[in-house]
Amino acid sequence: MSRLLRYFSPGSTYFVTSVTRARMPILVEHAQFLLESIKETNESLYFDIVAWVIMPDHFHLIINPRNNDLSDILKRIKLKYSYKYRHLHDLYRGTLWQNRYWDHVIRDQADMNNHIEYIHYNPVKHGFVKNPFAWPHSSINIYLKEGIYTKDWGVQDTSFGGYDFGE
Repeated sequence: MSRLLRYFSPGSTYFVTSVTRARMPILVEHAQFLLESIKETNESLYFDIVAWVIMPDHFHLIINPRNNDLSDILKRIKLKYSYKYRHLHDLYRGTLWQNRYWDHVIRDQADMNNHIEYIHYNPVKHGFVKNPFAWPHSSINIYLKEGIYTKDWGVQDTSFGGYDFGE
C-alpha cells in the first residue's frame, strides 16, 4: 500500500471522517466507548473538538489538533475504542476500522459552518431521525444550549408524508 502524505498546517482545523471495516454498524451501540476514547486521548495530546457525530459505521469530527499529529490522534482514538470493544466481546483478532481516514482542512468560517451543519444533519440525512436533536450521539444539543441553533433547525417537514419532491 502506498504511503499517503497528508497536508498539515499548524493551527488549522480539520473535518475528519473515519469508517469501520466493511461498514460494520458497531459504533452507536458502543458510542460511550468512542467518547471515552476521545476524552482519554485528549488528556495526553490536548486538542480541540468543535463538533462531532457518531453514526453506526462512521464518525465525523471537526478537530483542531493544536501542535499534535492528526494521524496520531485518530490512531490512538481508534486503538482505545478497539481495545474496549474487543474486551467486551472477547475478541482477540480482526480489524475494526478501515486503515485510513478522510480529512479536509477547514478554509474559512463559511466552510466551518457548512461542515458543522453537515455533521449535525448527518443522522437525518441517513434516515435515522427526522429531528437532528433527537440523535443522542452528536454535539448538536450543545449548540442548541448555546443558542446557535433553534429547536426547529434541520427538522424534516413530514406534512407531505416525507416525500422528497423535486429530487
